[in-house]
Amino acid sequence: MKLLVIAGPPSAGKTALTKQIVKRFKDEMRIAFLKIDVVKAYEDIELKKEFQIMTRKIYSGDLCPDHAGAMVLGDAVEWAQSNSADLFIVESAGLCLRCSPYLNQGLGVVVLSSISGIHAPEKMGAMVSLADIAIVTKIDLVSQAEREVLIQKIREVHPHVVLMETNALQGTSLHRLFGLISESEDVDKDNLYLKGNPPIGTCTICVGKKEVGWKHHFGVVKKLDGQIADYMYRGE
Repeated sequence: MKLLVIAGPPSAGKTALTKQIVKRFKDEMRIAFLKIDVVKAYEDIELKKEFQIMTRKIYSGDLCPDHAGAMVLGDAVEWAQSNSADLFIVESAGLCLRCSPYLNQGLGVVVLSSISGIHAPEKMGAMVSLADIAIVTKIDLVSQAEREVLIQKIREVHPHVVLMETNALQGTSLHRLFGLISESEDVDKDNLYLKGNPPIGTCTICVGKKEVGWKHHFGVVKKLDGQIADYMYRGE
């Protein structure tokens, strides 16, 4: 079974891209789809209704969606394989810009909207820098100059990423992506690992402490006058 993990910020065009992929492969492969979101999602319903593929969704709730994804992907891969899927597509919530949902196998695709601003790739950390493929969407809504600057920013963050531009609603210029999916290797479910190391962020806020100000908290804390990576540990 081939595995495709699609990430990106909200409203970047992840679902529109997913629909183009499903439309291309639905007659050649048995496709399974998992949507990971925080509170509410409808993508699974839309895809099942439009293409009659197997779909599931999971809500992360109090968990970071990428953390929830790492926890459920083992079961999800087994579910897809037990239903004889040839292609398993996982669409992340795209809300955590420090973590990365990509795995050591399959393909990791980040979807970036061309209208999100030229500095967006620099703000997304591992979501961009660990992707195998970057898809820039909504290219019909900005000038050629803006597109070129955005692409340059993506390459500065990830020089070796495979980069494509598309209007995902029409599915333009996605032939190379389809080829990479077709050529991708099947995954070994017993040897799946996260591609990057998630940041350590355990803190008293995560367990429900509401007070404002670092002096009220324990674990990894941060002061206003600290540098970007200037954290300290407070507690035993």
